[in-house]
Amino acid sequence: MAGGIKGSWSSVIWRGRAGGRAPGRFHFRMVALLLMSLAGLLCAPAASPAASEKANSPDNKTETKGGVNPAALRAEETLIYPNDLLSIQVFDVPEMSRDYRVNATGTLLFPLLPEPVQVVGLTAQQAAEVISQKCIEAGVLSRPQITVIIHESRIHAVAVAGAVKTPQMYPVFGRILLLDLLLQAGGVGDDAGSTVTINRGEVSRRVLALEGGGVVEGEKSPPVPPTVTIDLRRLQETGDPSLNVEVYPGDRVMVQRAGVVYVLGAVNRAGGYLLTEARQDMTVLKAIALAGDMKSIAKAKKAMILRPNPSAPAGRDEIPVDLHAMLRGHAPDKPMQSNDILFVPDSTALRALHRSADIAMADVGWMAIYH
Repeated sequence: MAGGIKGSWSSVIWRGRAGGRAPGRFHFRMVALLLMSLAGLLCAPAASPAASEKANSPDNKTETKGGVNPAALRAEETLIYPNDLLSIQVFDVPEMSRDYRVNATGTLLFPLLPEPVQVVGLTAQQAAEVISQKCIEAGVLSRPQITVIIHESRIHAVAVAGAVKTPQMYPVFGRILLLDLLLQAGGVGDDAGSTVTINRGEVSRRVLALEGGGVVEGEKSPPVPPTVTIDLRRLQETGDPSLNVEVYPGDRVMVQRAGVVYVLGAVNRAGGYLLTEARQDMTVLKAIALAGDMKSIAKAKKAMILRPNPSAPAGRDEIPVDLHAMLRGHAPDKPMQSNDILFVPDSTALRALHRSADIAMADVGWMAIYH
């Protein structure tokens, strides 16, 4: 059977070469071309409608965010900066494979090289190539295989401080949303206030300036504000995307701590009370309630608010407060501010009377024991 097929195939070729059957040769070539075309159609991946629509769109450009090519941002983020910690691995030379700190001048000291290697402004791959070339020139290594990894970098990290559960430097090699960053920090603390301040670094200022439009009326776009203040309480309550801003490597995020009011004197629970979200609108009567109400020896009519004021003679203002009239509804409740001190004095005579009563009760107790 196989021989018959081979004979038929040879016959077709022979007849075509003989020239007597030109149409047979022509038909053979047409069949072969048709089979090849059919195979190509079957093997080619089908284009999706979305891809076709994008390809036919007149605005078919590289997808960017705010007009900035993400590749440009990644290139900016992978540069080496002073004080970066580089992990350098030299293949088959463990003595040279370790972490190296880039000094303030932008160089690092590599073993056996006669002079420091300038690496600031280079990518990790470029730094590896420079170090390899220096080793070859110095005769230290003949065919070095070196890899460089940016292990730790202030410019590639965001400092999160203030009222968060875990304040520290967090590595960030790209854009990150504010809420995502706060989650990495363990969330906001119980003493968190209502605002977050972001101090912009070099990378964010450069990228945001490009996203701002570049040139406006023949002039450069307005400078990027060095700080941004976010309403944290509104962001957490509504999830407003305009408040969930992007944070870049080199930025510093500070979650402001809540203010504190102090209640001192003749109250049951003297101390400081945080102006958390539930206590933003603090008043005198609310502070008294937090302090467990006044003691029986309190002089309610002589209370006062001590408010810091650097321009005042004593460095503070003394605001009289008539708690007796407030509790009876004869005087309006007064608002309190952060760092205010509500002082409720006591009556010396009443205190002495109470002290005498305590001593008398103690004497009665001792007499009962001895009898």
